[in-house]
This record gives sequence, structure tokens and C-alpha cells, in this order.
Amino acid sequence: MSVISTQMLPSDANPMGNVHGGTILKMVDVAAGVTALRHARMNTVTASIDRMDFYNPVYVGNLLTLKASVNYVGMTSMEVGVRIEAENLRTGKVTHTGSCYLTYVAIDENGRPTEVPNIVPETPEEKRRWTAGKERREERLRFVARQESE
Repeated sequence: MSVISTQMLPSDANPMGNVHGGTILKMVDVAAGVTALRHARMNTVTASIDRMDFYNPVYVGNLLTLKASVNYVGMTSMEVGVRIEAENLRTGKVTHTGSCYLTYVAIDENGRPTEVPNIVPETPEEKRRWTAGKERREERLRFVARQESE
């Protein structure tokens, strides 16, 4: 698991004071990428980002915290889930502002996909995330198969 926190500055926002979604997405990819690298202990590349839902706005001055963890591991790929929270530093109120899932592929020194270490879920929460991650992977594979058959 990795946790990254950064205070949002005026350069991160639009003129209305809302943080740009692209700024948040970049941070999501960084947090998930660090998590994938820590798990695989080798270079990883972003293969896909599942649907990104923004539940609440993030404002200039908020402390944005991203919590990333490996949910599921296949042969050469892994799913990393990221929870995004914004904290109002004046009031202490923390708001869940978004979540998404990313797939990373481990690559060897020649840039080819290579095996990654498996994970063994132990807690009920880890088992739930693993099962849900496996189901999302199967859906991604079905989607790709449908696209290729068209």
C-alpha cells in the first residue's frame, strides 16, 4: 500500500477554484505506479485506467490524499485500486472525492511483460478486494475480446 498527500495550490485549479481532474488523474497514476513498482520490484507500465468517477470537488487549499493498494495479480499484470480523499485543513473534514482502478504490467529489461509476484489475501477486506479485482479483470478481458471480434 502507498499513501501520497499533497496540498492543492492555485496552479492545480481552474479559475473557479476547483482542482482540475487531470491534475488528480496524474496523482492517481503516480500513487498507483509507486504501489505497482513496490509490489513487483521491477519496472511497470500503465496498461489501463478503469472508469474514473469524481464524487465531490477538490478545492485549492485541500490536502489531497491518495491511498493505493494492489487488489489482484495475474501472470504479468496487477490491478491497483486508488481511493482519493480531500481534507479541508481548516475544519479537518475529510471527503471521499473519487476512486478508480488501474492495471499495470511488469516489464523486464527488454521491455517485455514478465511475471509478477502473487498476493495471498488474508483478511476479509483483502479477500473481498481480490475477488472484485478478479471479476473486473475478467470483464476487461471480455471487453477486449468483443472489440477484437468487431
